[in-house]
Amino acid sequence: MLWPKAGFTKGEMIDYYARVADVILPHLKGRPLTLKRYPNGVDEGHFYEKRCPKHRPDWVNTAPIWSGRNEGEIDYCVCDDRATLIWVAQLASLELHPSLSHAKEIERPTVLAFDLDPGPPADIIQCCTVSLRLRDLFGDLGLESFPKTSGSKGLQVYVPLNVKVSYDDTKPFAHAVAQVLERSDPDLIVSRMAKNLRKGKVLVDWSQNDQHKTTVSVYSLRAKEHPTVSTPVEWKEVERALKREDPDVLRFEAGDVLKRVDKQGDLFEPILKTRQKLPALKAATESA
Repeated sequence: MLWPKAGFTKGEMIDYYARVADVILPHLKGRPLTLKRYPNGVDEGHFYEKRCPKHRPDWVNTAPIWSGRNEGEIDYCVCDDRATLIWVAQLASLELHPSLSHAKEIERPTVLAFDLDPGPPADIIQCCTVSLRLRDLFGDLGLESFPKTSGSKGLQVYVPLNVKVSYDDTKPFAHAVAQVLERSDPDLIVSRMAKNLRKGKVLVDWSQNDQHKTTVSVYSLRAKEHPTVSTPVEWKEVERALKREDPDVLRFEAGDVLKRVDKQGDLFEPILKTRQKLPALKAATESA
């Protein structure tokens, strides 16, 4: 019973990943994967596992990635197929955290990512306001952006790139965007990580745009009281949640997501295919 309060079992978790494989695998394929394992369930301890377990089957692909002076080169798991996905689930890796890069081009992110994290009493409704400002800012720059729930408290906004670019380009760009948003509405938005600055505000976390960090995958379960999922949504759903001031509009559990996928397919598919050039930093700051 990995989610005791919800009565959601390990078997149900494995079944979810098996059934969602067709839409999650394109977002994992070829990317170094950090496992977040909860062997005794969400109410007990967990650990992150970067190094792919030595007892892995022969058919699990790995990628050697330089992970800093302290860790050296690490063989990360690479989840390229349904069998690997189910094996990872069997390890009680409830959450899947891939790189923003493919292993073969680890210095080249394929997206620009913003994690909108509300500091109580702010919640996902305030995140909706900030996400729409991000959408409009990038829209003014001629760029499409796509929202997903974090599956936890907030929202995430991805801007697909899929062009030749490095983290030396995306990280300062994301930081500058967060700072511009903070200056435009300091009572709502903060770009600095210090927890004492975040009460009642939304942190625009730009720091995930880093070669050595990972972000929770779209369609990943989350280790909360209930088996919520990081779920791709449409902008009209974000607008609806904001208009109604109803966080439940953007709350999805495993069963909800399977129904959405059957009906809508993969709303995050454009992230894989859309090619967009990162504008000059000056253009972004002037746009806001």
